[in-house]
Amino acid sequence: MNVKNPLDDLLSSYHFDLPPEYIAQRPAEISRLLVYNLQTDEVIHDVFPNIGKYLPKDSLLVFNRSRVFPSRLIGKKSSGGKAEIFILSAVATNSLYPVLIRTTSKKKIGDCYTFSEGMKATLKEAFSDGTFGVIFNQDNLADYLEKHARIPIPPYIRKGESDDLDRKDYQTSYARETGSVAAPTAGLHFGHELLAKLKEQQIETAFVTLHVGLGTFKPVTAERLSEHRMHSENYFIDEANAQILKEARLKHKKIFAVGTTSLRVLESSYGQNISPGKVYSTNIFLHPGKEILSVDGLITNFHLPESSLLMLVSTLTGREKALELYNIAIKEKYRFFSYGDGMLILR
Repeated sequence: MNVKNPLDDLLSSYHFDLPPEYIAQRPAEISRLLVYNLQTDEVIHDVFPNIGKYLPKDSLLVFNRSRVFPSRLIGKKSSGGKAEIFILSAVATNSLYPVLIRTTSKKKIGDCYTFSEGMKATLKEAFSDGTFGVIFNQDNLADYLEKHARIPIPPYIRKGESDDLDRKDYQTSYARETGSVAAPTAGLHFGHELLAKLKEQQIETAFVTLHVGLGTFKPVTAERLSEHRMHSENYFIDEANAQILKEARLKHKKIFAVGTTSLRVLESSYGQNISPGKVYSTNIFLHPGKEILSVDGLITNFHLPESSLLMLVSTLTGREKALELYNIAIKEKYRFFSYGDGMLILR
């Protein structure tokens, strides 16, 4: 690992103080946009619908079209006590669904949890990472979850208690492939109207799919980044979008990742012989000392202190500049995190 500044490798170097009132609890009617140009070191403040003003003509925006599925089930143990199951993947492995289970009592193999409409989950396996494997007594789990489960908003938004508004708000307008337990939140800014406006400006779009899993909630705990091991996430690129990306690179178009998950896909697949449609796994950890080769810029939200996402942003801008930009955003009263404002980084 090539860390130019030893401080870049310290977790504590990515701390910043954020007043709680700056954490967005709902989406704004019109989000703001902080634009940072790396070449000129210029900072511009605008509103997000004007993002096309700052994108070069014939740019390609790459979105993650993974769809968030309702994954929180509130029910009871057979003893009558309250139980909550958080389903981590919409796909079962050997008939077992990976879940988190929250109860007031100790969990043991064979425990049964009941939910509305006769749905039952039985605990079959406990894993070393603190997750569990359960089976459900109904075949069409996806339909049941759509009707009865809750959208999994992060704990810093209304203490994680979602409502019907979040079913629309916490989903990108172009979401297609079901599988995430957290939204690719930079994409929440792109409604159909803005996408149409960008198309008129001859700005192209491409789509990749990376399903966001449990790891997105896990904080970096190692004191040194060089000791941190990133979680794995599955991604794929279909044939049509793989061709769009290939042509964009051949024509030397400016490529922008919309969100950190899109960037993880682009960087993981860059220079690789990717088979369209094949599912790949990535545990790429982008932080200062690494080099990003796949994009000319990033569109992202403002992230948590000491998070791997802030470290990813720092890979593009440098750690000190990233923290400087965050302090500017705080001073200018930008809204932070999933439902917050956006930032465009131009390389």
